[in-house]
Order: sequence, then C-alpha cells, then structure tokens
Amino acid sequence: MRVLIVTGSSGGHIFPALALAERLKKLDQDVLLVLPEDGRKKTVFTDSTPTEYIWAAKLDFSLNKTNLVGFYFFLKGAGQALRIILRFKPLVVVGFGSLNSISLIYWAWLFRIKTIIHEQNVVAGRANRLLAKFVDRVAVSFSQTYKYLDLPDGKVVLTGNPLRDSLVRREKKEALDFFKLKEGKFTILITGGSQGAHKLNAVCLEALSIYQMKPDLQIIHISGMPDYAWLKDGYARTTLFYKLFDFLPEMQYAYSAADLVICRAGATTIAELGRFRVPAILVPYPFAYAHQLANAQVLTSIGAAEILFDADLSAPKLKQRLHEYFCNQEKLKVMQKAYQELPVWDAATMLAAEVLNLR
Repeated sequence: MRVLIVTGSSGGHIFPALALAERLKKLDQDVLLVLPEDGRKKTVFTDSTPTEYIWAAKLDFSLNKTNLVGFYFFLKGAGQALRIILRFKPLVVVGFGSLNSISLIYWAWLFRIKTIIHEQNVVAGRANRLLAKFVDRVAVSFSQTYKYLDLPDGKVVLTGNPLRDSLVRREKKEALDFFKLKEGKFTILITGGSQGAHKLNAVCLEALSIYQMKPDLQIIHISGMPDYAWLKDGYARTTLFYKLFDFLPEMQYAYSAADLVICRAGATTIAELGRFRVPAILVPYPFAYAHQLANAQVLTSIGAAEILFDADLSAPKLKQRLHEYFCNQEKLKVMQKAYQELPVWDAATMLAAEVLNLR
C-alpha cells in the first residue's frame, strides 16, 4: 500500500507525521513524505523516509505584494503536487495541516484517492478546517476538538497525537547521567518548541539569574538556533549549573530528568508532557488564534500544569513561581499524579490503523 504523507515544516507538524511514517514502515507499507521547500533543513529527521519537497507560502486574505508572490509559489507547489500524485500513485493521502497540504489533498480528492487529515491542536488550523469538509476522515488529538468541527457523526475519530517511538521514559539516573547532571538536585527543563521562543528564553535566563544562589538547582535549556549564542554568553556570566542546546533530538532524556518543565503549549509538547507525566508551567503562544491556550487547558483542567500568560511573563513573576515549586515539591508530586486522568493510548498505531482501513 502506497501512503503519501504531507506536512508543514514546523516540529509540531513534522514529528507526528514522522511518527506515523515510522509506524507504517514497520507494517511494510510504502511511504512518501512531502514537505515544503523550507523543510529541507529538517533532513536530519527525515533521512530514513523518502521525502520530496514542494513550494509553499503563507497567505492571508489581504491584497498586497507579499500575497501575490505567495500565491505564485502556492500555484507552483500545486503543480509539483500534481506530478508527485501522478508519479507515486498513492492509495491514501494523509495531511497534517499547513497550507502546503491543501494542494495534495485537493488532487487526491479530484482523483478519488482516499484522504485523511490529522489535527494536532485542540482548535483546528485554517488548512484543516477547510479540508475537513472534503476528506474521508478527520483524526484528532483531543476529545475537546469535536465541538470545533461541524462534521457528520463517524467522520471524526480520536487517535491522539502520534509521538516517535524513541520518546519513552528512561530511569531518572540514566537521564541525568546523559546530561552529566547530579542526582538530588531540582532539575528544570526549558523549551520553546522546535523553533525556540525568544521572550521565554530571555525571561527564563533573567529569572534564573535572580534565583542562582540556590545550590540545588540545575537547568536543561533548549533554546532554538536563533537564541543559542547570546544565551550561552548569558549563562556563562552566572553561577548556574546548566546544559544548553540549540536543539535536542533525544528529548526522552530531558523529560525523564526534569522535575519541572517551563515551555510553550504546542500540541506535540502537550502530548509529550502527557507521555512523560512531568509537571509544567505553560506559557501559551498568544497569537495564531490562541490555539496554544486551548492546548494548555487540557493539562490545567486536570491539575497537571499551570498557565502563565505571555502578557504576564516577567522575571520576578517566574522567579516567584519557581520558588514556590522549589520550596513545595510535594505539589509537583500531586501534579504528576494528576496525569493519571489522561487516557493512555498508542496514537501512532491508532492513526496507522485508520489510514489502512481507508483502502
């Protein structure tokens, strides 16, 4: 069975798509991954999966030069998508959101090829909201998404958000040893997602610099490439015990080592927190339809995390939150236990089953 998977270039799109591709290949299916041109820099993650690229562009509903150029590249990508469909001849096309998925799903629909889209966030993005009316099946990560989709009964299926097989909890000592960190210290993981988050990086460094006199504190900070150099200089001026990365493929060790995570609330991050059951301070990205707030509320509603709004994010406030957790680690145990309210499932297997059932 030939399965074509199309996705955007952000980690929140690529990683679930790769998790599905990984599972389908284990089931001896023929998989082709399609990314936008700017996804070529992500080949470090996709080198085990056949991959092709098409032009894509961000578009909105205003009439300006940027949109006209973007529309040209969108049409160019649509031509490339048609050639991929004709050459690969997929039996199923799977879309993981973003505008570049529209043309491939459209051609599949036109040629009566079976289609399924996966929505990672609680609130569906623009591309998936548009495509949901045309595809054969819509898979969602959260039960809360049902209320945002006006679709017939049976068309929407709850699968969860696929995670890579490597993301499995490790023994805490093994995880700490991976980073050369010490046992018995309060370990904080900071991550803004695959793209990084400048404000989060800056405020965390400032708050930790204020708090650096605590000897039992150690930090794993994943900065994203743009902020790595100045964060390295900033940490070097402190007495903090830290490990700084621009990107970390082995996230299983970071989550397994952490007592507390400070992070954005992207869909993949929420799924990873659910798998590793780590208490978190979530700082939802305030734009893009505020979809990260809805994601964050999945965890805050059960008491596994708390929200610190981006508008309220400051070094004094974050330092106060850190102090509260540092002095009351029993609260972290209660938050960790709250994860038991989340359902446990193998999202990659469930989504792969839905894909195979479409043939």
